[in-house]
Amino acid sequence: MTDALVIGAGPAGLMAAEALSAAGRQVLVCEAKPTAARKFLMAGKSGLNLTKDEPRSVFAAHYDAGWLAPILDDFGPAELMDWARGLGQEVFTGTSGRVFPVAMKASPLLRAWLARLGAAGVELRTRWSWDGFAGAAFAFDTPTGRQVLHPAVTVLALGGASWPRLGSDAAWVPWLAARGVAVAPFRPANMGLGVEWSDHMARHFGSPVKGAALVAGAQRDRGEFVVSARGIEGAGVYAVSRAVREGAVLTLDLAPDRSLAEVAGRLAKGPGKASVPNWLRKALKLDPVKIALLQEWGRPLPKGDRLARLVKALPVRHTGPRPLAEAISSAGGIRRESLTDDLELTALPGVFAAGEMLDWEAPTGGYLLTACLATGLRAGRAAARQRAIARL
Repeated sequence: MTDALVIGAGPAGLMAAEALSAAGRQVLVCEAKPTAARKFLMAGKSGLNLTKDEPRSVFAAHYDAGWLAPILDDFGPAELMDWARGLGQEVFTGTSGRVFPVAMKASPLLRAWLARLGAAGVELRTRWSWDGFAGAAFAFDTPTGRQVLHPAVTVLALGGASWPRLGSDAAWVPWLAARGVAVAPFRPANMGLGVEWSDHMARHFGSPVKGAALVAGAQRDRGEFVVSARGIEGAGVYAVSRAVREGAVLTLDLAPDRSLAEVAGRLAKGPGKASVPNWLRKALKLDPVKIALLQEWGRPLPKGDRLARLVKALPVRHTGPRPLAEAISSAGGIRRESLTDDLELTALPGVFAAGEMLDWEAPTGGYLLTACLATGLRAGRAAARQRAIARL
């Protein structure tokens, strides 16, 4: 019999494996892909944002699931930074409070982590894809054919439903649902928005939009975003994406540091002999991409105070969230009522779950990774305390 089984070698699964091993359990990690933590590596390509250095109460408020608070109290930003340093990865805090490894990339940290797990006796089997249950056991599709394992305890860390090409394909949903586990439908989170652009916007594809504010319902964010052939994406859009997904109207304030009265005053004289783009550039210091967006979503451009109001609240004409497969993360997953405080599945004693397969949502900026590691630690520690349990 396998002692402790972890299915999924992303951050949550590896953290669960580390907790199990530290408690003296013999750990086997099964990963469907050829290598571990592929989404983690992809996310760190442009700089691995580990967490956000801010007070615990402020940090926890960014999650839509209050039940995560005690789990984040056990492993929050300070603990994550210490953990990274323990792997030989020094960290620094940027001006925005975001925390990065000095090396910036994810690969040095992952290599050090896998080496430490291997030295502790954790076994990693890649290309072992969970294929559902075989009675009370776990069946796998492997390079040597079907294998069935009967673990004493199990931690599931299979991810959500975003970026399926990297392993998070939600194939596990019907298997757990058939065993009585309640699963909320997956929806895109931290996603871009689709836009059907006019031809004149093509020259702006890839251009960043800086110094604007996105407003959706009660949310207002000054984050940067990018105009792409598919629509708009980037941190600013992701910050308001949940509100937009739930029906809030999205507007763009192109001059967030100027009042409506000031904008109206600067536009009062009209363009005169200047072209409209040159007039807007000189009067309001708008750059070409902002002017293009104003012309795209405000055409035909009104005059006077109506134009000023449009500059301050430009309706974003979008087609809705980009597909789930393109989203940075997903909302939905195993519902809280199907879990104990230790993340054990009430319908499957001895089986725990962690990471993005749980029903919680948070913005980018280190919040996603911190919660994955924190829930992996909670599930791993709880599983380590369990003896073999016969599952029905």
